[in-house]
Amino acid sequence: MVYKFVVLSDEDESFIREFEFLDSNTLLDFHNLIQDELEFDKSQMASFFMTTDNWEKEEEFTLFDMGAGSSTMDTALLEDIIFRKSQKLLYVFDFFNERSLFLEYTGEAKEIDGREYPSCTNSKGVPPKQVVFGGSVSKLYNNIVVSNDDDEDEPEVDDLFLEGNDEETLPDFENIENLNEEEE
Repeated sequence: MVYKFVVLSDEDESFIREFEFLDSNTLLDFHNLIQDELEFDKSQMASFFMTTDNWEKEEEFTLFDMGAGSSTMDTALLEDIIFRKSQKLLYVFDFFNERSLFLEYTGEAKEIDGREYPSCTNSKGVPPKQVVFGGSVSKLYNNIVVSNDDDEDEPEVDDLFLEGNDEETLPDFENIENLNEEEE
């Protein structure tokens, strides 16, 4: 059986990819096809997430075993995780900026003789860049206020450092013999 998926990006409405997989393919096969099709750097981390109908993350499938009962892409067969039409998944490819592709299972078809699977059957639009530095993503961080506390009781940063005349009150850590003598 062939499983059909559509892949979209919220960064560019013209971007669309349609993929077909055998039901025996894994999420690792899906990952590799996305990486090849979008010309992504395969050394970067990525994860799939099963989601609700509202794209809320549920179970994660990672590239590597992360311990504590994590699921990996190479053990996740499509026939085991796709259980309903319109099943949704997220493919997180940029963890730092929380950027993802939106994947939706669109249906089944019969295997076509001579076609290699998995395959990309439709490709439109320019794919998102795999990693974004600066630009619009950095604007999200411009308005962060670390502290807006004008509390007079809190010491200033300069007050936390020793004045030059306080050195003699500190133990001499470079000379262990002197340190032991001071303790006695």
